[in-house]
Amino acid sequence: MFKYLLVSLLVLTTSASFAGQEATKHTIALNDQLGRYLPLDDQEDFILAKKGLIAQEETLQIKDAAGRIIWDLTQYEFLNGERPETVNPSLWRQAQLNAIHGLFKVSDRIYQVRGYDLSNMTIIEGETGWIIVDPLTSVATAKAALALVNKTLGERPVKAVLSTHSHADHFGGIRGIISDDDLTSGRVRFIAPEHFVEEAVSENVIAGNAMMRRVGYMFGSILPVGPKGHVDNGLGKALSVGSISLMDPTDYVTATGQKMTLDGIEFEFQLTPGAEAPSEFMFYLPQFRALCVAEEVNGVMHNLYTLRGAKTRDALIWVRHLNDSLRLFGDRTDIVFGSHHWPRWGQEAGIDYIAKQRDMYRYIHDQTVRLMNQGFTPVEIAEQVRLPDALAKEFYNRDYYGTVSHNVRAVYNFYLGYFDGVPAHLNPTPPVQSGKKYVALAGGAEALIATAQKAYDAGDYQWASELLNHLVFADPKNNTAKEMLANSYEQLGYQAESGPWRGFYLAGALELREGVNKGREGRALSVDIVKGIPTGLFFDSMGARFNPEEAEGIEKTINFDFTDTKEKFVLSLKNSVLNNRPDEVDADADLTLSLTRELFNQVIIKETSFPAEIVKGNVKFTGNPIALYTIFSRVEDMNPFFNIVTP
Repeated sequence: MFKYLLVSLLVLTTSASFAGQEATKHTIALNDQLGRYLPLDDQEDFILAKKGLIAQEETLQIKDAAGRIIWDLTQYEFLNGERPETVNPSLWRQAQLNAIHGLFKVSDRIYQVRGYDLSNMTIIEGETGWIIVDPLTSVATAKAALALVNKTLGERPVKAVLSTHSHADHFGGIRGIISDDDLTSGRVRFIAPEHFVEEAVSENVIAGNAMMRRVGYMFGSILPVGPKGHVDNGLGKALSVGSISLMDPTDYVTATGQKMTLDGIEFEFQLTPGAEAPSEFMFYLPQFRALCVAEEVNGVMHNLYTLRGAKTRDALIWVRHLNDSLRLFGDRTDIVFGSHHWPRWGQEAGIDYIAKQRDMYRYIHDQTVRLMNQGFTPVEIAEQVRLPDALAKEFYNRDYYGTVSHNVRAVYNFYLGYFDGVPAHLNPTPPVQSGKKYVALAGGAEALIATAQKAYDAGDYQWASELLNHLVFADPKNNTAKEMLANSYEQLGYQAESGPWRGFYLAGALELREGVNKGREGRALSVDIVKGIPTGLFFDSMGARFNPEEAEGIEKTINFDFTDTKEKFVLSLKNSVLNNRPDEVDADADLTLSLTRELFNQVIIKETSFPAEIVKGNVKFTGNPIALYTIFSRVEDMNPFFNIVTP
């Protein structure tokens, strides 16, 4: 029923299986133009990224408990050579920086493991053990990172873990460094921002299937690694593909100014929800005059809207959080470090870093709103807004992850929604029908292809892509159109400074040529994640997966009594809608089920089933069990391999 609830389509690939087109003269010229604008020979970031390196595995390849390779930096050795013409020169520079890996000393008693996952693991030396910040995405990468620390610095017990926010690359590896018994016994404290567990699971539940399909595009994880495929994701090298875990925090941060002492180290927290993540904090270490900026400040422009799909973020809240950081900690801070990339040393450099990231988001926000209020549409605004040189020439403000273009549209959407006010866009023709009409308008498929070829030959790959996309949706069996569209996407990918934009273009080209790879391996559904889903949210997700075909006129009601959590829910089908009501019992229900939420979780991940557990006596019932089938049989498994670049 929910097999693909949180499965991400991530695979490790090699460059041997893929041969794309070469870069055209137009792509080469455009990339060269950017190379002349930016000071690409500036070595400051390379100096910072290598500063404090004290240990490094010569060959970094990490395997999980089953022996499966889940992290492999050896695939990126091509980055040691000259930049190929198929990669944007600015993205190439970022890719080289993100390939620097190992254990780094940030300051006395503060260390980071970088290059072991998309994110950094920070290690703080307490009085008696390690304090771990952000234990990566996967159990195996977190375990390997801690092993490097213990081997290099001497083995010490983990005394506390902090997850700065609710995205998986900042908590998913926690079972690689501590156990349930560590928490229940009190040996380890786990600190997270308020609403952490709820937000950690909820972002991926309702729209999880669509989001995870798009993750494969955004992170380039369905692409082969190589000069014509995946080179970097901007925010980090890539996502690891191992098992994601989740544990319940022992302590929550609920307010800015809250302080904790963990293994003799004082922490002062700033709560920063609603910007980069719905649940997030930053923290200051007065003993070391060091500020952890979590993922609110990075070596890239971040997303106000993430291409994988999520709620649009509030640029002004982001700005205000960074203003507060400067006010609270600026004159007390000598080191700024974060959950991604490399630190900044020195008060002036740290303040400049935070302030210019703040101003970047503010500029995008203010100029979008200014033009929006003059009547410009989001596409028109995205064409006009360019960062001033004072911001744009800072490499940490470049479009490596988020971009000015799609962040502008995010700001517009935040205030005015998807509709640009043009009546012709109010109820647009669906893409298949629209495609057929455009093909007819062009004078047929051959005429459209000829026009698209002229655009391609002139280096106008965006217009060629728009034209050919109409033909592919009108006739997805037209292989000439698909190959030409793939070629256009490929050149756009080679030009992209943004890792996610490159991923989307090149993944689109790959699937146009080869189709959707339905045999690729995904990430197993984590029982930890399922356990963390609030029951009401899970029933909401059921409603969002309910197929109403032939359900009209059917009315069924089921009472759920969860004996371990003491929760009661009414699940009702009426008007072809599946509703749920907490803290209620319907006296006229067709069926009443009594079971544990723990057993319900096992049913969700298909370790067992309702009929099997009813027979065993583990699910007690009164009423007619047919009601269970009537409702649950209409709750769809989502297709994790749906088409994107074809109808």
